[in-house]
Amino acid sequence: MKNRNTPIDLKGLKTFPLQDRKSKVNIQEFGKVCKAGGSFRNFWESLPDILAGKELKEVVSRMVEARRKDRPIIFGLGAHVIKVGLNPLIISLMGKGLVNAVALNGAGIIHDTEIAMKGETSEDVAAELETGNFGMAEDTAQVVNQAINDGVDTGWGIGKSVGMRILSSDFPHRDKSILAAGARLDLPVTVHIAIGTDIIHMHPSFNGSQTGEGSHRDFRIFASVVSNLEGGVYVNIGSAVVLPEVFLKALTLVRNLNHRVENFTTVNMDFIRHYRPLVNVVTRPVSRGGKGYNFIGHHEIMVPLLTAALIEELEG
Repeated sequence: MKNRNTPIDLKGLKTFPLQDRKSKVNIQEFGKVCKAGGSFRNFWESLPDILAGKELKEVVSRMVEARRKDRPIIFGLGAHVIKVGLNPLIISLMGKGLVNAVALNGAGIIHDTEIAMKGETSEDVAAELETGNFGMAEDTAQVVNQAINDGVDTGWGIGKSVGMRILSSDFPHRDKSILAAGARLDLPVTVHIAIGTDIIHMHPSFNGSQTGEGSHRDFRIFASVVSNLEGGVYVNIGSAVVLPEVFLKALTLVRNLNHRVENFTTVNMDFIRHYRPLVNVVTRPVSRGGKGYNFIGHHEIMVPLLTAALIEELEG
């Protein structure tokens, strides 16, 4: 090896004028400074038209277009979305036709029900675990498990079973329940259970066969919604494993049954980057067409931003 300690000679380097170079960023795409007292539209239009700023605008445009063309918009929600106070926003979008179906994991129905019952949720796990009291709230387990057992006997899935129970109750905050909103608006809210992951599974009121049957019914309802997703949007917010897996299985099921679901939009939103949402929501499902988006940010900031932008673009 020759001259390995000698700096390379830069003579003969080929260059060209900056004017001839194609650049990916220009000042027309820069962010704008908002003025005090401005409208949300002023703020929305002030975002840089670059990277995530540009992509979020694209997602809003695609969702509003899906709404206007009567194509499905499905939200898959991890329970943390509920715990950070976003139920009123999700319910508003459901009422405006900007969310046509919601999928929850098992924890979601617990927090949603507790909010309806008490206006509070989310216990101190670390403290209660030390005493063996974690997950031992009797009312929560009794209400949810009994609703599932009765609803499944009626022929419903878990989402409708718990939603109808909350809707017909005298719970003081039932207007804050996503499940009740689904029952009231006749929109599917499906629940996808992993047995052993939720506090209600520890209680004697839990019936594994009823819960399994109800969750499978909800999977089939969810798959039916996914079968019409062509031209629509699927948004996964805060579920790292269960709902991305459920979505992927539903998609392959409906394609196997010869439903055309190829050109649609997928979105993942979470506060950290996870493997399964990236592959099972953002990339694999849209390999035939459409487009996937991934946004990193706190739900309590990103979801209000998305909600406000959707309402502004639809009604503003």
